Amino acid sequence: MTERQDASRRMFEPHSNQGMSPRERRIYAAYELAYTLVDFGAAASFIVGSVLFFWESTMVAGTWLFLVGSVLFAAKPSIRLARELRKLGSGATEDVARRAVE
Repeated sequence: MTERQDASRRMFEPHSNQGMSPRERRIYAAYELAYTLVDFGAAASFIVGSVLFFWESTMVAGTWLFLVGSVLFAAKPSIRLARELRKLGSGATEDVARRAVE
């Protein structure tokens, strides 16, 4: 791969699986799936919580859903951090450092 192709890949696929073992790809995919599921859970909590705020009788439930959504949104960077720390622990410091610059 030429330097230009590599730069283009990094721009459009910053977290490409290129160079990863099958095990590393499965782990990476699991982290990405968890991140996406948490994102959907947070969004759903806020949507349902917003609807529940229309009626006085369901406001408490809506408040709890806002809290759940907030906790889920806080979990997102925790998932990313866990993935990066795992990469660092496996000795992939170059890979993590490259992502920090992108």
